[in-house]
Amino acid sequence: MVRAIANHRFAQEKYSITPEQFTVLTAIIDHDGLYQRQIGALTLKDRPNITRIINILEKAELVTKTPDVNKRKIYKINITEKGRQAHQKVVPSVIKHWQETVDGISDEELESCLKVLNKIKENLEKNLNIQI
Repeated sequence: MVRAIANHRFAQEKYSITPEQFTVLTAIIDHDGLYQRQIGALTLKDRPNITRIINILEKAELVTKTPDVNKRKIYKINITEKGRQAHQKVVPSVIKHWQETVDGISDEELESCLKVLNKIKENLEKNLNIQI
């Protein structure tokens, strides 16, 4: 439901990026200069999806791909100023969406929920085998 609402809002606001691209841009902004594989691991996206998203972002001049000096087919991904601006334009909508999502939930309830979700995540990570 969160993804469906985000897709609807992004389309409604006519943002130049999708929620999926926003997630990838956020990872790149937080960790500029990572390899595509590392971004895939951070965003839990497999190789074909992360490659597709990065290619779209590069074509839109939101990121740049720099070949690794030692290996020809491995790229470091960097955010461009245009990418930062596209990301920043969307942030208020994402924050509003999150606030609406957690409306009526106390800080204590959120903290408890996050603890449980982190335990579930840890359990799942033991069995996670995404090729990145």
